[in-house]
Amino acid sequence: MDWLTDMAAKRAELTPDRPAFTDHASGEVLTFAEVNARAERVARALAALGARDGDRVAVLCLNHPDFFVLLFAAQKSGVILLPLNWRQPPPELAPVLEQAGARILLHDAATRDTAAALCEGTGVRRLGFADAQLGAGEENLDDVADGLAPAAGPVEPRRVPAEAPWYLLATSGTTGAPKLVIQTPTMAWANAVNYSQATGLSGDDTAVNFLPLFHTAGINLMTLPLFLAGGHSIVLRKFEAETVLDLVRRGRITAFFGVPAIYQALALDPRFETVDFAPLRSLGCGGAPMPAPLLRTYLARGVTVCNGMGMTETGPTVFLADAARAPQKIGSVGKAQILTEVRLVAPDGTVVEGAGEGELQIRGPGVTPGYFENPKATAEAFAEGGWLRSGDVARRDEDGYYAIVDRIKDMYISGGENVYPAEVEKVLVTHPAVLDAVVLGVPDDKWGEVGAAYLIPRPGMTIDPAALVTWCRERLAGYKVPRHIEIVEDLPRTAAGKVQKHILKMQHAGTGKQERQGR
Repeated sequence: MDWLTDMAAKRAELTPDRPAFTDHASGEVLTFAEVNARAERVARALAALGARDGDRVAVLCLNHPDFFVLLFAAQKSGVILLPLNWRQPPPELAPVLEQAGARILLHDAATRDTAAALCEGTGVRRLGFADAQLGAGEENLDDVADGLAPAAGPVEPRRVPAEAPWYLLATSGTTGAPKLVIQTPTMAWANAVNYSQATGLSGDDTAVNFLPLFHTAGINLMTLPLFLAGGHSIVLRKFEAETVLDLVRRGRITAFFGVPAIYQALALDPRFETVDFAPLRSLGCGGAPMPAPLLRTYLARGVTVCNGMGMTETGPTVFLADAARAPQKIGSVGKAQILTEVRLVAPDGTVVEGAGEGELQIRGPGVTPGYFENPKATAEAFAEGGWLRSGDVARRDEDGYYAIVDRIKDMYISGGENVYPAEVEKVLVTHPAVLDAVVLGVPDDKWGEVGAAYLIPRPGMTIDPAALVTWCRERLAGYKVPRHIEIVEDLPRTAAGKVQKHILKMQHAGTGKQERQGR
């Protein structure tokens, strides 16, 4: 299919008066008709600023319904949106802005200073939008729109090129410099089908949006699928455990998606034990595997959280476990969803049949066409036949259920034995004093590489490294037991909740502060 319908226009045609978004901070409610009208207005303003089909427009903001208005305006006008990471300082954002070739940067109130510093001396035009409060001489997107003559009549919905870049997302940076992943309307529709058929998402659902909008989960898990289904999203500026639990307590939300760190924060909140989770019809988790002890904490409250797996490059939904089997398949991400093909490939290049282990490769309409203006990276990412190389080792059981073993690049070799850090981490988090654990391979003169474990203790508990090593020896082969242990308060993470192991490796190489334990 070469063309698709204008999403906001079609949704406004079907359910004009139903609520699409509620801004939690202000209480403002936008219907689907209002979202579409605002998007048409913003599209005209972008055109007045000189933004043409294919031009890049960057946006730096916390979560706000106006971000989605801007996203739909981009689809109407043909400009390519570039959401930027508000957690990064200007020196880290500048290469992303330059790589994309953005001509305009929009920002909200919270990101004004970062945006001003980022645009200084670049020729990039900066304008405020959403809740931006500006000083003298600063431009606002609303002012541009207000200065336009009213449209002569109803705007004819644009035929949307199915495979054209709609917006760009920088890869999460767990291994270094990010690439700009092309996101298309086809990818969005495929993800909506995959997620909706897996969870039964419908126009009767309400979800809460708080995951950062510069990450695929903030847009696609599940706000955009819910919009396409005619459902309602309550938008928070950012995650707050107290606010989310209050929305659950008041029965305001029926569908939920979070990363493991979000579920952990909710479980540690004192209100967790008293909140009734019955109104929540579906709960999904992704970004990283949810630890088994945390899954069991929710099961003890009668709540089934379904693990899933996806990538920025896959729209993202590839896998999502079914609630009926999730309690029996702890650690599994389920089966590939309806519009996605997957296969496992052995190190020798042969396709693994039946139960087994290999590199996970993915194909389907939800997969990106590639990296923006980076043909070399695009070619390296795909195998023959259009299969995306995930870089993950996955395991398929005899029932056809998949589990993610680890990143191929994270595997290390200790004394000639392969060690997958995720397997060690799964054991460490079952220790009663360990809240979270990350393991990585580091150089060792004797064994080539050994494991270094970074551990966050549970509140009010202490971790004894020597006692922990003894405990590990009863549960792991000797070559898998970490030789270096460091107790930390927090871990460097991406917006998706993934630990940035390359940062820990640099810290290990530069400090050498780890507790050394015998093999």
